[in-house]
Amino acid sequence: MRRNKVAFPVIGAPDAGDTAWMLASSALVLLMTPGLAFFYGGMVRGKNVLNMIMMSISAMGLITILWALYGFSVAFGNDVGNVLGDPTQYFGLKSIFGGQYLATTDPAAPAAVPIAGTIPVSVFVAFQLMFAIITVALISGAVADRLKFGSWLLFAGVWATIVYFPVAHWVFAFDNITGEHGGWIANKLKAIDFAGGTAVHINAGIAGLVLALVLGKRRGWPGTPMRPHNLPFVMLGAGLLWFGWYGFNAGSAVAANGVAGATFVTTTIATAAAMLAWLAVEKIRDGKATSLGAASGIVAGLVAITPACSSVNVVGALAIGVVAGALCALAVSLKFKFGFDDSLDVVGVHLVGGLVGTLMVGLVATAEAPAAVKGLFYGGGFDQLVKQAIGAFAVLIFSGVATAIIALAIKFTIGLRASEEEEFQGMDESEHAETAYDFAAVGGTARTAVKEA
Repeated sequence: MRRNKVAFPVIGAPDAGDTAWMLASSALVLLMTPGLAFFYGGMVRGKNVLNMIMMSISAMGLITILWALYGFSVAFGNDVGNVLGDPTQYFGLKSIFGGQYLATTDPAAPAAVPIAGTIPVSVFVAFQLMFAIITVALISGAVADRLKFGSWLLFAGVWATIVYFPVAHWVFAFDNITGEHGGWIANKLKAIDFAGGTAVHINAGIAGLVLALVLGKRRGWPGTPMRPHNLPFVMLGAGLLWFGWYGFNAGSAVAANGVAGATFVTTTIATAAAMLAWLAVEKIRDGKATSLGAASGIVAGLVAITPACSSVNVVGALAIGVVAGALCALAVSLKFKFGFDDSLDVVGVHLVGGLVGTLMVGLVATAEAPAAVKGLFYGGGFDQLVKQAIGAFAVLIFSGVATAIIALAIKFTIGLRASEEEEFQGMDESEHAETAYDFAAVGGTARTAVKEA
């Protein structure tokens, strides 16, 4: 029997509580990108901090425009060939405005606008936009200190178009939300990725690795010390990321309900456990527990719990946090063993952390959690683990191959890398004609300041 076609978006009355929570969650996720900018900016040398911050901030502008033009439609339009959403369905965000915005005193004229679930489609558009922005920004940490800014903008726009928007469709576009048919990972494979372990972290992590390989090592790496220039920036960034991540994870419930509450708790527990696990590895391995380690452990825990926060209980969250914190702490040293210059450990934290969290759903998911799925350790067999592995490695392979093609195309046309002189001078001056710190003014006297004026 043929189903009746549903016109999207549906017109209805949004729920006030859900809408308020999702507006707040959208703002929280947006805050994560400036948080990431501080986190990355503090980890580079002082001559490159503005460039590092600009790579994140510029993504906020560029990806917003692409999302409004066609990105949302590619991600959440009706499925086309199990590859992407219909790019014409919401082109230019058509169909998301209109209706009766405010209820009137007339019972026959309640508020009725285009909705997705219980919230306005416009709010859903804004929430998902923030995911697109930070996914692109995450990649920049792998190529710090040497990528030309113009080439970064071109790469970011093309990568978002060819890689992120379709992968977001696979993972986040559920049937009958903004289109009759959604993405294959969410609806056919039924792998669990509540808030972006595959679409965000594995996706960005493998892209960062491939782009770093195509770009090449920083001059002098690994022999020349390239220490973080501002650890308080790093700690501030980690704190902002943890704060904003509640919008990322609990906001992905797309409602102010018990699912949001459960994911809020599991996110907190896993993050705390990962931080302590990272510090323990540092103490055992190096004899000291560092502030950089604490900040990195926080991010590793947040990354790992992202796909799993709706499918685990407290024990599962603890297990994911401990495993992610320890493995990511060990994984960041792999770049020295294998010789790839992942400047700020995007591979060690986001790719490894994303894989840990995504795969461990198949082990520690429990029926008492909102997703109501049993993992291997709770009597569910290998079925969910297989689904998780297929989803994770499908994204990894697609993103890796597509990123290589994009990076090589840019490398052999306009070029990717700054010159040796520009890299030595620092990306702040060579790319932006600015410096973060005016050391001459700081070291000058009142007399020299007056003379210069």
